[in-house]
Amino acid sequence: MNKNLALLLPSLLLAACGGGGGGDSPQMPPTQTLATLAVSMTDAPACGFDAVNVTVSKVRVNQSSSANENDSGWTDITLSPARKINLLNLTNGVLEALGTTSLAAGTYNQVRLVLDANTGNSMANSVVPTGGSETSLDTPSAVQSGIKMNANFTATAGQRYDLVLDFDACKSIVTKGNGKYALKPVVKVVPTALNGINGVLEAAALGDGVTVSAQQAGQVVAATVPSSNGEFALTRLPVGNYDVVVTSNTHAAYVVGGVPVTSTTAMVPISTTAAPLKLLALSNMGSISGTATLTPASATESALLSAKQAITGGPTVTLRYTNADLASGAYSIGKLPLAAAQYSAYSATLPLVFAPAASTPGTAKYLVDASATGYATKSTPSVDLSLANATGVNFTLVP
Repeated sequence: MNKNLALLLPSLLLAACGGGGGGDSPQMPPTQTLATLAVSMTDAPACGFDAVNVTVSKVRVNQSSSANENDSGWTDITLSPARKINLLNLTNGVLEALGTTSLAAGTYNQVRLVLDANTGNSMANSVVPTGGSETSLDTPSAVQSGIKMNANFTATAGQRYDLVLDFDACKSIVTKGNGKYALKPVVKVVPTALNGINGVLEAAALGDGVTVSAQQAGQVVAATVPSSNGEFALTRLPVGNYDVVVTSNTHAAYVVGGVPVTSTTAMVPISTTAAPLKLLALSNMGSISGTATLTPASATESALLSAKQAITGGPTVTLRYTNADLASGAYSIGKLPLAAAQYSAYSATLPLVFAPAASTPGTAKYLVDASATGYATKSTPSVDLSLANATGVNFTLVP
């Protein structure tokens, strides 16, 4: 989400995107002790939406991780006017520059992203469900105080530091009944360099709801959707090994296990234009639905449901995930392939060779996790879709 917000951006990009604003901190130190901070935003893909819009008014940084919005020590980048951004335009490493400011040299441990609130009939923050019309997106009180992110970066006098905020639209949108939507913001500060994993899907696979994600231990770290020419990039990944999962609406899942990201500045290809990744194994699809309720209930938090399989001799991966409805707890995970996943261990020799893989709980069977911040995760050992869609798969989460 892979889909999934620092990078050395040229000055031209900042100017083209209209970045601007200045620090609001009083008593700024002399110029020779100042650093320059540039902030941009990127996104993982959203599930089931043609647009996810947020209106950014300010980015704030503070050296204290515990500072509240009224404490001293904040340096602000103010966007004037506030900028409405469609997050779905920010995949495959694309950035939206939010501006630059001078700030005192030192280590900074907190970042806040401040959004404009919807007022009256305003569509400052909105979604466009696939095939639907623009609908207001309810926002929490964090839009006033700012969406808080932990950070740990050092700004050096006389140098520039580029900060990228990764807004995961898929995990950030929840339904709340009656056709309404709410923002449950999932935003993180991601590494500076444009490194990661890239590849190319054959043209026949495009236009099929394809999503590509990089995962570790079944947790989605980054996700994206291929461009119109089939290229995809899972960018700004911390050094480590990743499992790449390709899902579509009509084919079995394709999984590449153990892709090594060993550099903070280089991309690791798993397919190329000359050797594209081909989706050949067609599959029928099933769905899992039920409720995931929180006890005690929360006005802002909902459960995240993840459908997983453990590939024999390979990794455990998430094939689909969704948020439960904020009001009722209802959820539905659709487009789950009934055919066996196609698996290949990573190799630098391309093209990769895929083969059907045995998995636990088994072909057409899924492990489902339900998780929410502040609540203990619960799991089902096996949901069988081989005969029919599964309904009534219910969870009650407690702290």
